[in-house]
Amino acid sequence: MAEFTVNSTVCDFVHKVRGVRDGKTIIVDIETPCEKIKNISHMEVPMMEILDIKNNYVIDRAHEAGCSANCLVPCAVINLCRMEAGFLAKSLVKKSGGLSIEFNEV
Repeated sequence: MAEFTVNSTVCDFVHKVRGVRDGKTIIVDIETPCEKIKNISHMEVPMMEILDIKNNYVIDRAHEAGCSANCLVPCAVINLCRMEAGFLAKSLVKKSGGLSIEFNEV
């Protein structure tokens, strides 16, 4: 089981994303105060539908839920799913410590 914290400082939300592999799917649950993310708070993500941006199960669900294009949660879910599926090394994820976007010049 994996757990990621998503700090969406632009919209002032913190989300907890949890997931575990179950056969050929990744079961994802999200604790969130965001109404849009609540619409995708439980997903059974097919492993082979997380490889690309186009025809991506998570991106499709986020689009259906009305998530904005700059929402960080779908990206976190994809990274969690790729890690649980074995497409992204857990050691690399642990070593990196996280992802971030810094607004240096605004």
